[in-house]
Amino acid sequence: MHFLPEKIDEYVVAHSENEPQLLQQLTRETYQKILQPRMLSGHYQGRVLSMISKLAHPTCILEIGTYTGYSALCLAEGLKKNGSLHTIDVNEELVDFQRKYFDLSPYGNQIHQYLGNALEIIPQLKDTFDIVFIDADKENYASYFELVIDKLNPGGIILSDNVLWSGKILETKLKKEDKATSALKAYNKLLKENKRVETIILPIRDGLTISRKK
Repeated sequence: MHFLPEKIDEYVVAHSENEPQLLQQLTRETYQKILQPRMLSGHYQGRVLSMISKLAHPTCILEIGTYTGYSALCLAEGLKKNGSLHTIDVNEELVDFQRKYFDLSPYGNQIHQYLGNALEIIPQLKDTFDIVFIDADKENYASYFELVIDKLNPGGIILSDNVLWSGKILETKLKKEDKATSALKAYNKLLKENKRVETIILPIRDGLTISRKK
């Protein structure tokens, strides 16, 4: 969902950095071959992720939710030369697709894939992180936060995607089965009230939160 008027949105995209050719190719192939292509970060949000990463110039990044690898490649643009990006996803069918594009990029050797449940994988990671990007199952956002906050370096950044959830976070009467919206509302409240981070929500695409560890 876009929260800006369409013409303004088009203007913003037109006057921001161009989308790299490899990511254009990845987008086309995702739409041709992969289910739910709207899950891609997309041109504008991808450039936002790239800019944040370049400003932070991280040594180590953790991504929870790889999908087809678009956001990982955007974040990798800011890595230090000796830096690394660790990305976790549960979908075995996407592993080869991701690796194909990682290896076509300049960052293939720096990107490490993990297949499985992030709740089980994160505690096993020995690295500490400068950036964590959370873009996976919404019901577990709060759990991911609790797992990564102690692994996040002081001044490090947690980026959380889809926090406005197509505007559903404003709804007061939710269906019992709508666990994702309830979880996101609780997560947004957690970030606002947690004393370990300072947080701002950007109305980019479906909502992107930047939380900085104090």
